[in-house]
Amino acid sequence: MKLDANPFAYEFDLAHTALVIIDMQRDFVEPGGFGESLGNNVALLQAIVPACQRVLRAWRAAGGWVVHTRESHRPDLTDCPPAKRNRGNPSLRIGDMGPMGRILVAGEPGNQIIPELAPGPGEVVIDKPGKGAFYATSLNGLLRERKVTHLVFMGVTTEVCVQTSMREANDRGYDCLLLEDCTESYFPQFKAGAVEMMRAQGAIVGWTAASAQLIAALAAPVTEQR
Repeated sequence: MKLDANPFAYEFDLAHTALVIIDMQRDFVEPGGFGESLGNNVALLQAIVPACQRVLRAWRAAGGWVVHTRESHRPDLTDCPPAKRNRGNPSLRIGDMGPMGRILVAGEPGNQIIPELAPGPGEVVIDKPGKGAFYATSLNGLLRERKVTHLVFMGVTTEVCVQTSMREANDRGYDCLLLEDCTESYFPQFKAGAVEMMRAQGAIVGWTAASAQLIAALAAPVTEQR
């Protein structure tokens, strides 16, 4: 398959490509969650949900494989270093009781993926203790087992967990595509900067495109995809 993208066309074989949905968790996206408790406008993140849903439906209909990630820690926080938990001066820290249970702790209500993008049968959920999807997880091994070579990314936030995961993937040899209208930041200028950085210098980290371009490529007859 081939679609128009920045800085040039992106080509992929669906059988060797995974859709990776980064951290679309209740605590980041929903009102009353951890993100909002820090003073962030979660409406910015909520705005991408319909586009993410359209991509997920089209990807599933085409028979594509899906990976979901959640930023989460063990209840005893042994996988959360002090350098992460104590950073800054927030009113709530990782592991504290927040509006939706203990913040970024596995199994808590706020740590779950939003219902609109809930994992389906056969889809993988990766719990990651860091910002990147590859750090201290089984993701790379799972991708290698399935002979995945290309990754399509969407999720939040663009400049933190999404960009980190794409850079990790690039270092491991994967060709990555970011769907611009399926990712967002609490700070729009940070998203804009991250998108520019990732596709600069001939897709130094990866390609970017609109979700409609991917959906059109998935729906095109095979004869048009060659």
